[in-house]
Amino acid sequence: MKTKFNSITSTCVPLPLENVDTDQIIPARFLKATTREGFGEHLFRDWRYDKEGNPIESFVLNDPTYGGQILVAGKNFGSGSSREHAAWAIADYGFRVVVSSFFADIHKSNELNNFVLPVVVTEAFLAELFDSIARDPKTEIEVDLPAQTITNKATGKSERFEIDAYKKDCLINGLDDIDYLLANQSKIEAFEAAREV
Repeated sequence: MKTKFNSITSTCVPLPLENVDTDQIIPARFLKATTREGFGEHLFRDWRYDKEGNPIESFVLNDPTYGGQILVAGKNFGSGSSREHAAWAIADYGFRVVVSSFFADIHKSNELNNFVLPVVVTEAFLAELFDSIARDPKTEIEVDLPAQTITNKATGKSERFEIDAYKKDCLINGLDDIDYLLANQSKIEAFEAAREV
């Protein structure tokens, strides 16, 4: 059973960059592992550390001012290659939600498959989030999956977001695709039995 997702209220990590691709999220040289653990330490590796492995203080993940379970990213997040390792890195780092005005389709699916909720908002709402976080790094966002709403607690403004009904059910109940099939095994067997000739 994976971690169930209902409602999250958290401070945010702002990444106001557009067209962040999967190679920037997790560089190709870290793709050798076949399990999902340990990728978080390499999330945005080439932006977080210099060539000697020293933290780059100006990068947001190295700035103690910011933290939380929600990554707020610029437009067109997760473009480029379809590597699932990018979603592994985001999840392993501890993010439960990524907010953007546009996601690459494959990366969006990979996030959902790894129990990270990609929330698509309007560009105006995204700009307001970045502004609120810049004004006060302790700004919180509430993401209510059952209601499919995201709320900027600093302004009180909310938007509704879309999510596939099946993936929503999986997240709320902490089920991956195999868990979902097993949970519905009796229904599947009954359906098949009813159609036997």
